[in-house]
Amino acid sequence: VQLVESGGGLVQAGGSLRLSCAASESTFRINFMAWHRQAPGKQRELVAGVTSPSGNTNYVDSVKGRFTISRDNAKNTIYLQMNSLQPEDTAVYYCSALASDDLGRGTWHWGQGTQVTVSS
Repeated sequence: VQLVESGGGLVQAGGSLRLSCAASESTFRINFMAWHRQAPGKQRELVAGVTSPSGNTNYVDSVKGRFTISRDNAKNTIYLQMNSLQPEDTAVYYCSALASDDLGRGTWHWGQGTQVTVSS
């Protein structure tokens, strides 16, 4: 599974950005897709995730009410709408997918990352 992200950039505090992540066609079955982020000097953290096919979502507490993860199954794409951005949201954002093969073995796949910078 190849993941291609887009939509990062520079925004002022209080602004919004929308990230996109398109997954390539694959024989793997994608069970879960998520956005992670990693700020300089910090560990990578899961920001938001969405299960397939149920569409259940989960968020880290720091983004609840501000970020929304969604998916377009027809396009094999997920999105992260980020509103009310704050400087502490500055990080490289990575798209990830947990996919399983015909034997049910799961593997994680990662995008290349996209930089989000929020200025104060």
